Amino acid sequence: MSNENWGSLEQPARLRVMIADDIMETRRSTRLLLSLIPEAKLVAIAHNGRQAVELAREHKPDIALMDVSMPEMDGVSAIEEMLKYQPGMGCIVISAERDSETLRRAMRVGAKGYLIKPVTSEELEATFHRVAKSIRENRLPGEQNAQDKHEQKVFLQQMAMKYVKARRTDDEALAVFEKLAADPDCDVPWLKSLAVIYVFRQEWHKLKRLSERLERLT
Repeated sequence: MSNENWGSLEQPARLRVMIADDIMETRRSTRLLLSLIPEAKLVAIAHNGRQAVELAREHKPDIALMDVSMPEMDGVSAIEEMLKYQPGMGCIVISAERDSETLRRAMRVGAKGYLIKPVTSEELEATFHRVAKSIRENRLPGEQNAQDKHEQKVFLQQMAMKYVKARRTDDEALAVFEKLAADPDCDVPWLKSLAVIYVFRQEWHKLKRLSERLERLT
């Protein structure tokens, strides 16, 4: 497979983001603003501080956008709890509270940014990119590499699902499925889809090797 054929499929790794706010309208507006940042990928939405802690453990976001005044557990306490388990996460407080004590408390527990509602798209994007830069700079090379691989795998699987539904067997579809199959832990359904493509394209030598691999797995 040539680098030229595969290059068009490469996508930059995005950062996983969680929103935590008890007001539905605010969650919606924050989600809309976040959708304008290509680097961001929303993975979870929490309705209170306690749920934010639970979802952070489950989804492991890179960045958390946190309200302060929430039921069950306030945002600052939630940030403090989340950072015990995921110290590399970047927390951005988005609050209607302007008092300096709340700001100092948020920064003291580890928040990386503080925005006052209502937040503009420019404000959120600027703070997001500043925190994102800090996260990437502080990651160990191995951690960054693992994150990039995870994002690439998710992207490939999304593309593969579209190609399966469209029953595509062209060169672009072949490139995606062969890239997935290059992973020793590739799921069997993707391997079977690749086998179908090989049959359609009459690439018998490749099909033989893939069939032997499938026999060992099934």
